[in-house]
Amino acid sequence: MSKPDVDKATTADFLKARSGGAKAALRLAVGVTLVGGVLAIAQAWVCAWIISDVVFNGAGLTEQTPRLLILFALALARFACSAFGETQSATAAAEVHRTLRREVLSHINALGPVGLADRATGETVAALTDSLRAIEPYYSRYLPAASLAALLPSAIFLAVVPYDWISAIVLIVTAPMIPLFMVLIGAGAERLNQRQWRKLARLSGHLLDAIQGLTTLKVFGASRREAANVAAMADDYRRETMGILRLAFLSSLVLEFFASISIALVAVFIGFRLLWGDLSFFNGFFVLLLAPEFYLPLRTLGSAYHSRMEAIGAGERIVALLSLEPAGARPPDSGSVKHVDVDGRDSRIQLDGVSVEFPDGRIGLRSVDLEIIPGETLALVGPSGGGKSMVLNLLLGFVSPSKGHVRVNDLVLDDIDLSCWRDEVTYLPQRPHVFDASIRSNIAMQFDGGPVDGDRLLDAARRAHIDHVISALPEGFDTRLGERGYGLSGGEVQRLALARAFYRDAPIVLIDEATAHLDSESEAIVADGLANLVANRTCVMIAHRSATLQFADRVAVIDDGTVKEITTPSGWITANPTALVEPFSLSPSTGPEGGEP
Repeated sequence: MSKPDVDKATTADFLKARSGGAKAALRLAVGVTLVGGVLAIAQAWVCAWIISDVVFNGAGLTEQTPRLLILFALALARFACSAFGETQSATAAAEVHRTLRREVLSHINALGPVGLADRATGETVAALTDSLRAIEPYYSRYLPAASLAALLPSAIFLAVVPYDWISAIVLIVTAPMIPLFMVLIGAGAERLNQRQWRKLARLSGHLLDAIQGLTTLKVFGASRREAANVAAMADDYRRETMGILRLAFLSSLVLEFFASISIALVAVFIGFRLLWGDLSFFNGFFVLLLAPEFYLPLRTLGSAYHSRMEAIGAGERIVALLSLEPAGARPPDSGSVKHVDVDGRDSRIQLDGVSVEFPDGRIGLRSVDLEIIPGETLALVGPSGGGKSMVLNLLLGFVSPSKGHVRVNDLVLDDIDLSCWRDEVTYLPQRPHVFDASIRSNIAMQFDGGPVDGDRLLDAARRAHIDHVISALPEGFDTRLGERGYGLSGGEVQRLALARAFYRDAPIVLIDEATAHLDSESEAIVADGLANLVANRTCVMIAHRSATLQFADRVAVIDDGTVKEITTPSGWITANPTALVEPFSLSPSTGPEGGEP
């Protein structure tokens, strides 16, 4: 699946559009901060009044006390406005973060495993974590700063004009220099930011792959070499980050330099006219106090501009993820969703002229007609890539048909609430996932402290033939398993998944060759558990081995996205005696310590 191209303009529009839910908080933040800026004008006027009165009129402390109290009140009110504005900006950014995270997670859920199959997991994780965090300053810093950079200098300019129109002209002429250099410097920094985010995505994906394959790397003695590769990638990312930081510090220095030069220019004009007697002390001092306040929003915008650049680079990853289209791309009509109870023992499942076409043009299925009779076990066989897994993905709701319909008792599956449908389905993949939790939680799939039926748990473990393995552990069902089942063999992990299925007790079972990757002894144990599981249930399984075909009622041969024939297990085995994959047997001469690894 090709990754969609995302340009800067698209990402910028995306970020602006997502600010809608936080506009009220952002407007309040800008409004309150603007009030603080007006208070700064008043504060400068009172301060100039006090100094002028003391220097030229000899006013004492008694006379100045009320004015000093007013000055203190203005400073306190300005501080309160600034603090409240910062709080509102942070609140707005947090709200956008939550909304956008829900949107991304919802889209990932809609894509499902099929839609994400060609995307690196590390890249998706980086989009959900680092990228979402990186766009927060765009809303908390850049957007308020951009608004204030337009409003506050205008207010100060209007306040300066009546007192000194020459200084007002200097302010308005020098003001564009700061945004100009901000954009010029930012162009290079933006390219570096985008390159940095691409490197972070690659580093995240590579690191995750290395951790997941650590066992294999250790077996083949490649762990040190891989660690060196990760270290080299991390060091490259560090150098890239330091380069961006150097550019950020340089740009801040340049902006501060031009702001200081501009303020100095205003001070020089005021000083000479005070010397020549063309300007009163009060007017000159008042304008001089306001000059730094005039450039402050522009300098703040220059600093916040880096937040925008980083948000653009991070947002590209999010936009690219949201641009991925689900396979089939025919969304259900939400207005016709029906909450129905489906009993797998009585439900007839039909694939009626079903075709699945991916957004990039690949074909998953071609006009498939298939009926699954209630209570039967249907085995799907055929070459890899023929379309067997796509049938399971359709029944799991991970994919919608591009053409045709999947029907359950004459109801179109797209019109059934997926959460209700999946409550009736148990899925056993080739490689079940084990969570970093207790065996009890992993079987009952209860990770929030919810109630677990002890008798039902024991019965599920017994029927899956894993009860004796659990009882031999020091903490029994309370034994904590590491991610991916650390401490359990492949066969024991598969039996753990079988126990999940027994505990769930769903009427419809979907199996993706549950005995794959097992030796003959483990295969026999798992196959016996599978025979108990599919009894009196509707089952669809992908089969490559004789152990899983032995309890099938019918066999559907799928190749090139079509159903070639429907036959019996014995008939298919007789016609294809060499097509099945046989289990391997462990012996002292196999493995890394004997013979070829």
